[in-house]
Amino acid sequence: MDIGYLSTQNIEKQRHTLDELEVYQLAMTIGKRCWDAAITWDDFARKTLGNQMIRAADSVAANISEGYGRFSYKENKLFYYYARGSLYETRTWFAKALERRLITDNDYQELQEIIQQCGKKLNRYIQSIGTKVTSIADK
Repeated sequence: MDIGYLSTQNIEKQRHTLDELEVYQLAMTIGKRCWDAAITWDDFARKTLGNQMIRAADSVAANISEGYGRFSYKENKLFYYYARGSLYETRTWFAKALERRLITDNDYQELQEIIQQCGKKLNRYIQSIGTKVTSIADK
């Protein structure tokens, strides 16, 4: 019977596999790319735009992590929705960095591709939560 809660056994399994999730790996890459860009900016740009961009970017992976450790599907999904919101916010801050000539067009395009991949995977992951996988033995 599926009551919407993750079993203790599944939680233990999840703790060992979070780092293996592609969506989590992409989110970690986004945070690193944003940090690598902002750390080179002047003090004013770092404290204004850079701080916001890094907080948003780091929040993507942090919310995926937190959602991954939750016990109910509802809580689990909620944190992935937060991660998706932070992903969109990161995209906005990076666009502002390009507009203000703090990053190159190439850096912008590369990160946009990673953000797009992460968004697609995150959406698929959200859709998969709570769906029962049926095996041949169940039929």
